[in-house]
Amino acid sequence: MAPNNSRCADANRNAPLINIGDDDGGKSNGDVLVNIDGSVDGLVEARSFGRVRPYNGWPNDIGVGLFHTYPRSKEILGINLKRQFDVVHEERIPVELRVTGYIPAYAAGTLYRTGPGGREIMTEKGTIWSLNHWFDGFTQVHRFQILEPDPADHLATTRIFYNSRRGTDGLIEEIRRTGKNPSFSFGQKRDPCESYFWKIMTMFQGKPTDTVPPDTRNTGVTISVNPPGFPSRRQASEKEIQGHSSGIRSLWNKTDSAMLKEIHPETLEPIGVTLQHRLHPDLQGAFSAAHAKSDPVTGDLFNYNLKLGKNAIYKIFRCSGATGETDIIATITGAPGAYLHSLFLTENFVILCVWGSHYANYGLKVLWERNIVDAIADLDPRDPKKRSKWFVIDRYHGRGVVAAFEGDSFFCFHTVNAYEERSKEDGKVDIILDLTVYENMDVLKRFYFENIRSSSPRARVFFSEKGDTTRGNLNRWRLPGVNTDGPLRPGTAGSTNDHSCPASSWLKAVLEWEAPKDESVELPTINPKFITRAHRYIYGVADRGFSTFVDGLHKYDTETRTALTWEFHGQNPGEPIFVPDPRGKEEDDGVLLSVVLDGHTGRSYLLVLNAKDMLEVGRAEAVSIQPQICSS
Repeated sequence: MAPNNSRCADANRNAPLINIGDDDGGKSNGDVLVNIDGSVDGLVEARSFGRVRPYNGWPNDIGVGLFHTYPRSKEILGINLKRQFDVVHEERIPVELRVTGYIPAYAAGTLYRTGPGGREIMTEKGTIWSLNHWFDGFTQVHRFQILEPDPADHLATTRIFYNSRRGTDGLIEEIRRTGKNPSFSFGQKRDPCESYFWKIMTMFQGKPTDTVPPDTRNTGVTISVNPPGFPSRRQASEKEIQGHSSGIRSLWNKTDSAMLKEIHPETLEPIGVTLQHRLHPDLQGAFSAAHAKSDPVTGDLFNYNLKLGKNAIYKIFRCSGATGETDIIATITGAPGAYLHSLFLTENFVILCVWGSHYANYGLKVLWERNIVDAIADLDPRDPKKRSKWFVIDRYHGRGVVAAFEGDSFFCFHTVNAYEERSKEDGKVDIILDLTVYENMDVLKRFYFENIRSSSPRARVFFSEKGDTTRGNLNRWRLPGVNTDGPLRPGTAGSTNDHSCPASSWLKAVLEWEAPKDESVELPTINPKFITRAHRYIYGVADRGFSTFVDGLHKYDTETRTALTWEFHGQNPGEPIFVPDPRGKEEDDGVLLSVVLDGHTGRSYLLVLNAKDMLEVGRAEAVSIQPQICSS
């Protein structure tokens, strides 16, 4: 099923030079002469500009930040749209999607998807204000309500309703009025004309507060349903009180900060924000993982809270699924402050891996740059200070950190799963951990719009120089010989959790295997029945270099070390979600759900694949354009 990339290249070589403008809406500065195969023949000063054929003929522009204006009234959106772009089409009232093929009844439920929407705003002064990084796109949440067929009607089929809503109207209005983004961002580039005084002033703004209007905060990387411990501001409906609801009591948008935003489970309207210190007064740090971990049996939720400074402080905490109470199970002070998007969970342990994405200058650069990308120091794999540090934390017995390991340096966005195996030593276990890793930080720069848009001339330059290092490798690591109870072994620490110790006292993390880039996955998922258990199959988006973004869906078999792929040219899939077949006996009995952007038509559809053979069984066609979506 792999595309014929050489055929694409041959077609490109026969195409003429095209004169294209910069990615700034057609301004004359920085125009480029580009061959369709991606080679840049030089910079020119020209007034005319046009569109370049997408990279490898694989279009994605409509999904990563191009805009269409839609006539919307002030009464609908609550803001004046006469002088700004309506960045992404919304469907605030649910619409039924056209279903083709077969969608099994067991897939019924509600699928939520979140991610960046648009990026440009027309300001009051008539200028266009633009976001630079895809991760900073204005959050939009999507809801697919999948209804099982009526069992009494033998001709009935699964029905799907869709609605969506942007959650940042207040922030958009503020930027429209002032021409400035008042918030921290992931990768927004600083205006070179911005004064030194303005930088100093923004450095000394007050602490974040949870009393701000929720639509002024761009929080929307991941979604959590009914997380324990978080107080909902929503009033339950009469239907919910009587017990006839879907079981969704609260819905929260998260990002890599300690702030969370609550949204309405049906209308998707922002309701309020909260901070982690509301869970526990000692959670005073500004950073956390967008991908917290939940125990599938107990419902307990685990995450970290990071307070930057000369001595960074990580607080590992648990929100009880039974009581909603929050307690801190470990404090780590012997590791540098780093950007950590996710962590690991097994039946008995939480594992925090501090990989090489360290904040520069003890985190002070975050305040100066006001974004994450520019605040992270370069990652040189040869630098011993950037070696990965793995902390194993006891979940149940109050022992804090029970083992600390060190391994080769890397960067990671997403962990896959972790589980325990009986060790060769009596009374000990080995911890097996799967994750997708990168050799340096180039991948963060890949997601600038100028690098990710398929028709951008800069994307061709970027991928010719950095393409390979921006594609990850699926890894399996082993942490051998961890005590399950009893006294701590040499090289570990107790409740003081002070790991400022000589390198010789760290245990060794072992890399078991590494998958090739072309067979590796990002936005990984597994059958949820196998969370914290030994798994065989990993699903995720494929990145084989055929597109500036993603180019398929992989099913990776960890036993045979091979990948099975779904792909069609110009189709840009989002994160897959595994829905297990309740009657299934095998790990891969179920279906995958993925929202796919058709780059050729500019429309999206909900794709349903058989998880066993990666063949399509059905789809639901969207009635409008949707952006490329991050997480579910």
